[in-house]
Amino acid sequence: MKKYLVLSILFLLPISVYLFFATGVNNFVKLPTLTENVQELHRFVDSDGAPIILEDRITVLVFFGNELEARKANAFNLAHKIYKKNHQFEEFQFVTLITSDQVDEAVALKDELAEIENPQDWKFAVGTAEAIQDVFFSLRSDGALNENFATDYVFIIDKQRNLRGRTDDEDVGMLYGYDASNYAEINNKMSDDIKVVLAEYRLALKKYKADREI
Repeated sequence: MKKYLVLSILFLLPISVYLFFATGVNNFVKLPTLTENVQELHRFVDSDGAPIILEDRITVLVFFGNELEARKANAFNLAHKIYKKNHQFEEFQFVTLITSDQVDEAVALKDELAEIENPQDWKFAVGTAEAIQDVFFSLRSDGALNENFATDYVFIIDKQRNLRGRTDDEDVGMLYGYDASNYAEINNKMSDDIKVVLAEYRLALKKYKADREI
């Protein structure tokens, strides 16, 4: 009897563990989609005139408008807690929207960010104030840009240009963006949610490779 009991445990335990973790992964890797079809960045170029796109990238979208100097502390929070940990992911990028009068400040900031981590995947997208507003409006969030076309809030955009966030955040309910001036929020909520989105795409990539091998 003991022999059969031990064999049953040895047989059932791995299956139970697998089902438990499989269920956990399915729950873990799905960060809700809050807005679909965020506007593409066709009206923006980087400081060298090259195009910048959201499609097929996982993007942290930042709005500094024409007050980049006043937002440097936000950039350093993001660099330390989000960018440094995740920029090695091949299709991950930061995109900061600025007006054309901020290019020199952006170049200087990029030099400062290099002291934290290689900023090759941190792009400064240069466009008009109107273009910045249009991208922000396409998020359909509950926030607003200030008079300088900037905000402390940053946003997670997936490869299909969908805004990701939380529908049941313990503090605000619907969480469209993350307050980059709040170190704790970046370190806890945003860091966790970035991990969720990246894990989702890693899982999808593994599944794609496994299907091709069959």
